[in-house]
Amino acid sequence: MMALMSAAKASDFSEPWKSADRALVVDAYEYNSIDWGQLATDKRIAAFINKASDGMPPPYFCFGSDNDVRLCKALWKRHAVTRELFQTRRVVAKALGMKWGAYHLARPGNPVEQANNFLDFADPAPDDLMALDIEGIDPSQWMSLDDAEEFVRQVHRRVGRFPVLYTNGKTAQYIADNRYKYRLLSRLPLWYARYKPDIDVHFPMGNWQGYALWQFSAQANCGRFRCPYRVAGTPNNIDVNVVPTDAATLRQQWPFGGLIDVPSDYLASVPVPLSREAALAGKTTLVYADVATPPTFEEMVAVLGSRWSKFRDGFRMPVVKTVPRRPGFGIVQYVAWKRIGQRSPEQLDAAFAAADPVSTGSTEIDRGRP
Repeated sequence: MMALMSAAKASDFSEPWKSADRALVVDAYEYNSIDWGQLATDKRIAAFINKASDGMPPPYFCFGSDNDVRLCKALWKRHAVTRELFQTRRVVAKALGMKWGAYHLARPGNPVEQANNFLDFADPAPDDLMALDIEGIDPSQWMSLDDAEEFVRQVHRRVGRFPVLYTNGKTAQYIADNRYKYRLLSRLPLWYARYKPDIDVHFPMGNWQGYALWQFSAQANCGRFRCPYRVAGTPNNIDVNVVPTDAATLRQQWPFGGLIDVPSDYLASVPVPLSREAALAGKTTLVYADVATPPTFEEMVAVLGSRWSKFRDGFRMPVVKTVPRRPGFGIVQYVAWKRIGQRSPEQLDAAFAAADPVSTGSTEIDRGRP
């Protein structure tokens, strides 16, 4: 659990990159050329995020037709070159004093395997930012939001931290509107992609109180003659992001590895009802009341296993392996043996001699018959 930041100020939603104290972050992929010497001259650039993995990993073995084998080998070559470039950029960026991050482009397919592919590719250090790139809500083109939740869980299982959620305004709003279904995605620090000078009326306020990063400049709104912000040593349409803090504060918050704006037991909490007046006022913040944390799967298995053992044992016959084996040892002898506290063999013989195996109601009636 972490508190990402205080609620963003109004100015943070209207061209904040024009404020000289706002730190900037560049994000790139393998086909962006970078002149690191020129890039380093822009002192507002505090961090660099690079694309890591893309969907599923390439197949381990190449087989099939000649075209299939050639394509498979080309994918492996691209994978190897891309990873080598990624590692090189990380070394250079950190040497220049920049924070480092990596993102995974989410595609349809096994979310656990994609998470493993991302972590194996990026090999994130404890202070490296991780990000999940969700480009839309069409599950035929991009990872479904349900799978994205599982991706996030797998990343947390392996490294103990959560990634940042990168997505556009439409998808962010959809997640916010369905935050009780997407309880992890809606609580991740938001890397917001929207190419408007003012986003106050568009931002999903009420779920997210502010953004961790806002991608404000990209190919969508940056061309040869006009661009919100140009970074030296990069292509004209390089992706540029602004944060609502200065560089020193950004370095303290980096790499945003926790859930935001919720208590630590959010997954076992319920929202406190709002008054009618507060709801009508708008832009309210939901508060969650603590409730008992639900048991883990392992705890449920242990409890159910213990109860099943007791239930099963109730149907079992008494264990009498320690009962002496001797001729004529029947139920009467057993009862006598139990009554005397399982004593010595001599005491048993005396007890057995005193017990009449035929002194029952039915046999007494039989004795009276001719």
